[in-house]
Amino acid sequence: MKRLSLLIAAALTTAACTSTSTSDNTAANTNSVWPKLPIKVTKKSAEEEKVAEILAGMTLEQKIAQMIQPEIRDVTVEDMRKYGFGSFLNGGGAYPDNNKHATPEDWIALAEAMYNASVDDSLDGSTIPTMWGTDAVHGHNNVIGATLFPHNIGLGAANDPSLIERIAKATAVEVQATGIDWVFAPTVATVRDDRWGRTYESYSEDPAIVKDYSAAIVRGLQGHADKDFLADDRVIATVKHFIGDGGTVKGVDQGNNIDTEADLFAIHGQGYVGGLTEGAQTVMASFNSWHGKKLHGHKYLLTEALKESMGFDGLVVGDWNGHGQIDGCTNQSCPQAINAGLDIFMVPSDWRELYYNTIEQVKQGVIPLSRIDDAVTRILRVKVRAGLFDKPSPAKRKYAGRLELIGHDDHRAIAREAVRKSLVLLKNEASLLPLSPTQNILLAGDAAHNIGKQSGGWTITWQGTNTTNDEFPGGTSIYQGIKRQVEAAGGSVTLSENGEFTDKPDVAIVVFGEEPYAEGVGDRDTLIYQPDSKRDLALLKSLKAQGIPVVAVFISGRPMWVNPELNQSDAFVAAWLPGTEGAGIADVILRDANNQVQYDFTGRLSFSWPSHPTHIVNLGDDDYAPLLPYGFGLSYGDVNKLTDVLSEEYELDSSSAPAITLHARSVQAPWQISLTAHGKKQMVNANTLSVGGMSYRTIDWKVQEDAFNVTFSGDTSELFSISAGDGVNTQQLPTIDSDTVMMLSLQQTKAPQAAVMLGINCSTSTTCQREFNIQPALAGLANNEWHRLAIPMRCIAMENENSLTLKIPMSLRSDSAYSVNLADIAIGSEAEADAKVTTCN
Repeated sequence: MKRLSLLIAAALTTAACTSTSTSDNTAANTNSVWPKLPIKVTKKSAEEEKVAEILAGMTLEQKIAQMIQPEIRDVTVEDMRKYGFGSFLNGGGAYPDNNKHATPEDWIALAEAMYNASVDDSLDGSTIPTMWGTDAVHGHNNVIGATLFPHNIGLGAANDPSLIERIAKATAVEVQATGIDWVFAPTVATVRDDRWGRTYESYSEDPAIVKDYSAAIVRGLQGHADKDFLADDRVIATVKHFIGDGGTVKGVDQGNNIDTEADLFAIHGQGYVGGLTEGAQTVMASFNSWHGKKLHGHKYLLTEALKESMGFDGLVVGDWNGHGQIDGCTNQSCPQAINAGLDIFMVPSDWRELYYNTIEQVKQGVIPLSRIDDAVTRILRVKVRAGLFDKPSPAKRKYAGRLELIGHDDHRAIAREAVRKSLVLLKNEASLLPLSPTQNILLAGDAAHNIGKQSGGWTITWQGTNTTNDEFPGGTSIYQGIKRQVEAAGGSVTLSENGEFTDKPDVAIVVFGEEPYAEGVGDRDTLIYQPDSKRDLALLKSLKAQGIPVVAVFISGRPMWVNPELNQSDAFVAAWLPGTEGAGIADVILRDANNQVQYDFTGRLSFSWPSHPTHIVNLGDDDYAPLLPYGFGLSYGDVNKLTDVLSEEYELDSSSAPAITLHARSVQAPWQISLTAHGKKQMVNANTLSVGGMSYRTIDWKVQEDAFNVTFSGDTSELFSISAGDGVNTQQLPTIDSDTVMMLSLQQTKAPQAAVMLGINCSTSTTCQREFNIQPALAGLANNEWHRLAIPMRCIAMENENSLTLKIPMSLRSDSAYSVNLADIAIGSEAEADAKVTTCN
């Protein structure tokens, strides 16, 4: 039986590497590869004197506190008052008071409280202001109502640095309106393998575009070095992730880059040339390795190349517990990272242990005090340059609280322009586009009226999942944008996700594509679109078979192998991930009321389009030419290049799949998590949720938020469940039989004292909920240690059925107080079980 992972996988295991190591002993080559940059923001004697004066008055404890960055779900205002942390962050999907619908006022209130606690010297003796960092990667994307711009891959297709600068400035203003100082952007990865799940965070496979865009976005976020640098409407920028994250073997997230040192700089270093030259004040270290050595602990690259050779004098911040991945380190202890050149630990929840361990390591001489002083000097330098010692508290700053700036019309106009410029026309048979708005138009596909899907990952939630259109006030779906223009011109529009209609339309626009995802979850073995269900292809075929011209609008975070879908489309638009301003698509594909072209297609591929599911074009694979080359894109009037006879045959090489470890990182379609108590059911749509006395929260297991905790109060009405969404195709559901086992990793943090019922529910016309008490299997497990269980489905009364199709593949309830961490949940055959199969009691 094919193993089915209920919770989407992330790649952990890096590919084996036999290349020669490029390590600390290559320092002699540093200057020839890593040039001194003409950085426009230079040291000023007055600022340096102020930094030195502050540093001289600091205790060791105060210095280490500046180097610790906890996350808002795991640090309180009182913690800030006691320790005086130099910075803090909100991760993707983290909000003030754990409230997904926190208002801008709530964000400001938390910023104000944390700032005031940081400058309160009553407990820690420090008045150094803290700073708040956030992942505003395509707008202020954690805040409901913010303008969300196209993701980087779409912006790369626009090839317009001036547009990028305007986008960055608008983002900075919206971030400042919530009292936040620091943005973890831009991502300057140059992606070499589109199977990587973060491909959409890259502007291009071309280092030249990445370089120009990095410079532009840093100017937009921070201002110009010689004019309005870090003024009131600007924020601190971060170029990330240093270095080589877009070039790992087989596109494995957090994997291994084995490029030569020259290629590491020439391909993956150009974004740093652009951004650092413009004065970016912070750099984020990368999760990946270079020749087997993790970047968070790579002294040669962090210190000798970046700081000494290139001349970067700002601070280096870690990524989410990235230091804990270094050999010999844990999340709670890692002197190796500091000694390598890391200045700030991003340590969301284990900050207390790391703080005290680091202090002790300095006292014991494991970390030189000179390295601590250098790190704190860099942190203070950034704060002085940003004016944090002189500015009022966040709530009293010039743009704070100006709620009209969140989703401002001017910002939405820029975003709509960006959508127009990012669209790439791949096919246009018989010049079907642009469409007359006076026609009877059918809008089909599950992305036609879904702002969350068109916006992708890093959209309100970390993975961009579990959102509704109501959570995008002011935003416009693609359907809404088309409807407004068509009805204004006298035409008609019918929205039908499945393509059904009463009156035959003149033309169908089908909007479809990838489900939202972020890092790890988005990694793929191949570039085949919908390799299993082919649901969208069936929709295209159905419409074409009825003689209806079909315009495909494809939503994706990367180029994909869509030859079958291209063959069933008369016109095909690569729309990437356009964000909240879906009306920009209508501007281009529709004529105006006078039947004139409104805007032409100007977007051009910044990534080559593959001709084969495993063909990685930008790696120079000689076996296949790209279907469409880098720089391709039709405009109106151009001769169509693609026909309806593209090859749909392929063979897959099993060696093409990246080495992966399956684990529970993020629930993806068709699955969703819910909590129920006393008949009240709530879908989990954020990193935390409480219903009655039961709670859910994502946690770190092996990497960032790759597991979750469920805590039961003992109320027997409480139920945790993973279920398929409404309307899901039964072909997407797992089928089980008596040979099937459920495999899961768990860590009990509070052992149960009574029955713990594991359940399923099948998708038949009759109720078939079955449960099995797993408490005997749990009784012998040590608390606070991870264990792997394999539970036979035959234990859950199969009766006489040969097989069952599951609507709810897993539910859990407890008759006593119980707290458990869960990860790596999968269903497969007993022969596939990667743990000892439990017995049925």
